[in-house]
Amino acid sequence: MANGLAPSAAADRATVFRRLHLDLLGLPPNPADVEAWLADARPDAYERAADRLLASPHYGERWGRVWLDVARYADSNGYSIDGPRQIWKYRDWVVAALNRDLPYDQFVIEQLAGDLLPEPSHDQRVATGFNRNTQLNQEGGIDREQFRVEAVMDRVNTFGTAFLGLTIACAQCHDHKFDPIAQKDYYQLFAFFNNTVDEGRGQLEFPEELEPMENHQQELEHSREEFTAFLDDRAASVVSWQRTLNPAARAALSPAVLATLDLPWTEYSFDLKRTVYAAAAPDGKEFTTRQTRYDKLGARERKPISTLVMQELAKPRETVIFTAGDFTRRGAKVSPGTPASLPPLAAAHPTRLDLARWLFDPENPLPARVFVNRVWQQYFGVGLVETENDFGTQGSLPSNPALLDWLATELVAQKWSLKALHRLIVTSSTYRQSSRTRPDLHVVDPLNTFVARQTRLRLDAEIVRDVALSLSGQLVPPIGGPPVYPPQPEGVMALGQTNRRWNVSTGNNRHRRALYTALLRSTPHPALAVFDQPDAFSTCTRRTRSNTPLQALTLLNDRQFHEFALALGERLQREAQGRPDQGIDFAFRLCLARAPSKSEHARMKELYRQQIAGTPGDARARESVAWTIVARVFLNLDETITRE
Repeated sequence: MANGLAPSAAADRATVFRRLHLDLLGLPPNPADVEAWLADARPDAYERAADRLLASPHYGERWGRVWLDVARYADSNGYSIDGPRQIWKYRDWVVAALNRDLPYDQFVIEQLAGDLLPEPSHDQRVATGFNRNTQLNQEGGIDREQFRVEAVMDRVNTFGTAFLGLTIACAQCHDHKFDPIAQKDYYQLFAFFNNTVDEGRGQLEFPEELEPMENHQQELEHSREEFTAFLDDRAASVVSWQRTLNPAARAALSPAVLATLDLPWTEYSFDLKRTVYAAAAPDGKEFTTRQTRYDKLGARERKPISTLVMQELAKPRETVIFTAGDFTRRGAKVSPGTPASLPPLAAAHPTRLDLARWLFDPENPLPARVFVNRVWQQYFGVGLVETENDFGTQGSLPSNPALLDWLATELVAQKWSLKALHRLIVTSSTYRQSSRTRPDLHVVDPLNTFVARQTRLRLDAEIVRDVALSLSGQLVPPIGGPPVYPPQPEGVMALGQTNRRWNVSTGNNRHRRALYTALLRSTPHPALAVFDQPDAFSTCTRRTRSNTPLQALTLLNDRQFHEFALALGERLQREAQGRPDQGIDFAFRLCLARAPSKSEHARMKELYRQQIAGTPGDARARESVAWTIVARVFLNLDETITRE
């Protein structure tokens, strides 16, 4: 190598095969596939394996999740109320687009401006959900223009980070302190996104598809909970009203109300509470509004599925520079335009579509480099430019500028094919290196900047769950669909301002991939949050990887991981057929894609024996408990949740 560091030897075949599965699919290989791979002596066996995985529909799920971080995708509106949002059609569009290898330039253009393409298809309009993933404030008494402006600013900031790798947001209040981006440049970009319908509007419906009954029931129950809370908050006024009733007033009441007067409020059913409160009528208008809303929701049929999309106004808004970034202090008027330090946009009256196409102008040096750098980051833990979100003067210099340039030009030469880019990287000898540390690198390259070895990476939050789900044998493989609600600890939903119901999914929906778990901004699923799933408040181009005791406790005690351990234990018990040695060997091949060492096998067998000896009950029950404990250990191994 140019820096004098020799590359590491290739990882053993089983390790690199597991690595390839986790990187391309986010799922582990099954033992039968590992055995077939180890027996495949063809010179192009590895390339064949890579092509097979790139053709899998699970590829789109794994890399779709990476893109959804950038898109700040969530199934709720954010802010304190954080109401539910229906935009999962956009999530499914991302997965499908990646699976069909939609070229990256078209992939981006459709997301930024699919609605402005000539005769846009439904899919191209759905794609514009990228810019509708902004938060929506539903609180009362807010200045709606303020939060509309904040949503537009979020789109500008996301555009700068996601596609240009620049801290455009720094120019919101003043000229950029370090990079050649003027405040005027910021508001010229702002103008491209300022001409869409207000937040909360711009929906595309699918009349032939109705919302799932589970979701409709959840909405009804949530409305009932809010109505009940309203009634309970006013219980004192009802009790006071009851005390004022004289015999004549009591005689005028209906038999249904009379029958409840001597009961304490806490014993009232929901229907009794609202019956008495209508009678008392201390706040008739607000009560009537809530009751009408609840009754209509209960009576209505399921709504068609919809998704949020961009929709241009017939008459463009006027865009001005906001003095110090304050939307109430309007300065000079500006027109749509791109930063003066970058190649010019050659259009008389440019639109969002012109802006999207400008990104892929051959003269624009940034988008291809920014993207390939993030892909490299996923495979090696850090980008060729470490500051993947800042290619400006305060960012890191490329560790290998020639390689960055070459990957970018190869992406363009391959007609922006993302699968071609992935294949190029994963079939390289650099990718297939061992991740073992080397004494000679400790001083000269302790952070592995020059990639003289591979990097051990803790799996992403969703993949930690998906691996456990797959090992348990419960994974439900179909692609796409509405959000699902796997088990989570009691009380999580009370952490937000509104205590919403989390109706735990049953049947197949309980065992979908984590990509489909409802992502609520204010109350994220704890088992995902503890493994560093982004909060979706803003674009995320690199996840953190923490290491905390809470992660081990989650793998041991979280309800869903306990269920996975039970199912994995049953699987090991079936495979063992009464022979512990056989079950332990299978557990290693299933969970780690390798055989155990003698000492590893002996330790796991001793654990199994201890559980058999210390568990009461008949032989079958003791065996079941022992295999469940063994399964819990395997699900908690560092090696299980790590990509070597």
